[in-house]
Amino acid sequence: MAVNIKKGSALDVINMTPMIDVVFQLLIFFLVATRFAEEERELDVQLPVVSEARPLTARPKETLVNIDAEGRFFVGTQPVTLAELDAILGRLATNNPGRKTVLIRGDKRSPLDSTAQVFNLCHKHGIRDYALTTDEAGD
Repeated sequence: MAVNIKKGSALDVINMTPMIDVVFQLLIFFLVATRFAEEERELDVQLPVVSEARPLTARPKETLVNIDAEGRFFVGTQPVTLAELDAILGRLATNNPGRKTVLIRGDKRSPLDSTAQVFNLCHKHGIRDYALTTDEAGD
């Protein structure tokens, strides 16, 4: 004797109405949001012109302090004495309080005291962002 199995009709039809409603709602939202963004750009606003202003997020340039094998100091390529370096770092800290970067490039044959003096001057003037640069290890 054959057994008849009744198939359910719930799987035959998927109700698409809620999905269509959600798609229409998203479409309307993006159309309205895009229109407001365009209107803000179309306003007749004359922006002021400035020549000296810079963005506040701009990071100041780094100052390079080089120390050669004899322990002499150079700012960039210009030789300076310890007193001149003290004055230069003081001016840098005054012009950019808390935002100045000093990179110290010390020759590995230079006395450690020279590098420590530059560290001390940076600390004296409140320059907290200073670093000693090195080369990568060669193979």
